[in-house]
Amino acid sequence: MIELIRTNDAVLISFVEALLRDAGIGCFVADQNMSVIEGSLGILPRRILVDAEDEAQARRLLADAGIAHEIERDKS
Repeated sequence: MIELIRTNDAVLISFVEALLRDAGIGCFVADQNMSVIEGSLGILPRRILVDAEDEAQARRLLADAGIAHEIERDKS
């Protein structure tokens, strides 16, 4: 899976999940349960992951929605 977004913003996570779901793109929000470790402070970011074959479509979708600045860039 490919990481699209890493954020602490719960509203952004919900928005991206809804966009991807409505477009028929499956996603997984990693690290949701880390709040148990951090004491529910929201310090540790959550990651939105998509399958590699959906990456280009998901990136276009998020860019069209005006949140391209939130997308993780390729670190390689």
